[in-house]
Amino acid sequence: MLIPLLLAAALVALTNGANANFKGVASLYGSGTTSLRQALWWGTAMTFVGSVTAMFLAQGMLRKFSGRGIVPDSLVESDSFLSAVAIGAASTSFLATRFGFPVSTTHALLGALLGAGLVGGGAEIGWSKLAGGLVVPLFFSPLIAVFLGVIVYRLLRSMHLAPDHRTLTLDRLHFLSAGAASFARGLNDTPKIAALLLLVPALDIRIGILAVGIMIALGGLFDADRVAETLGKKVTDMNPGQGFAASLVTAGLVTTASWHSLPVSTTHVSVGSLIGIGLTTRQAKWRKVVEILLAWIGTAPCGALCAAIAYRLLLIA
Repeated sequence: MLIPLLLAAALVALTNGANANFKGVASLYGSGTTSLRQALWWGTAMTFVGSVTAMFLAQGMLRKFSGRGIVPDSLVESDSFLSAVAIGAASTSFLATRFGFPVSTTHALLGALLGAGLVGGGAEIGWSKLAGGLVVPLFFSPLIAVFLGVIVYRLLRSMHLAPDHRTLTLDRLHFLSAGAASFARGLNDTPKIAALLLLVPALDIRIGILAVGIMIALGGLFDADRVAETLGKKVTDMNPGQGFAASLVTAGLVTTASWHSLPVSTTHVSVGSLIGIGLTTRQAKWRKVVEILLAWIGTAPCGALCAAIAYRLLLIA
């Protein structure tokens, strides 16, 4: 069963990269500061740097997504269970990417953990630990991002650091902030996926984190166009100054969360910051925003259903 587990974890990483690598640099493309391909390469490179850094700073996040305390230890030590979780999360991210919806792999993993856990552990789910350690930061981070998007953009405007047009200084600051957001995403997301590999014997988890980071990078380079168009062009219209404010919020919030081992969704933070900018400028495209919110609501249930079915099938096999 270890081979299916390794393949499933690789698939989670690939689909995560395809769905999420562009999120940190969406403002570069959406504001016209650079092309889609240039933004994607920059975001992928900085995401990979964040993944490598996670090799040394990821112990807290690894523990939270190991499943211990949420489902019985007997399940955490089962390769069938972990394979089902990986399959559930990967299936959810794959479907979302096909339809161009930026969803949270974190929510997909959480839903998959619950779905397989309910099938295998029934009433033994640790709901209190689940709520306090995972659900609360995931729920509040996009709301905080919306608020910060409004505040930071207005503050930058008052300081003349967010002009409507491109300048050399603004471009440099924008690239740096978008790179920092991508770095933070790699630091926050990579250990969540690598936690699936804790069961693999004789595998140094740092090597596992590096392998996950490589697969995330490949997934983004091969299949990010649909999500890139949604995030860059369909949430809100933005000029370079607004894009800089959005990327600065994403970088600051996700980096802070990663430092404190808080599992947040870069997807939700990035979209939340863009919505905040859209509220300020009154340019938010609410039809697309509502579609994205509905996709978010369905992410965890979809992950749970796919993982539950996968776990049943693996038990039969």
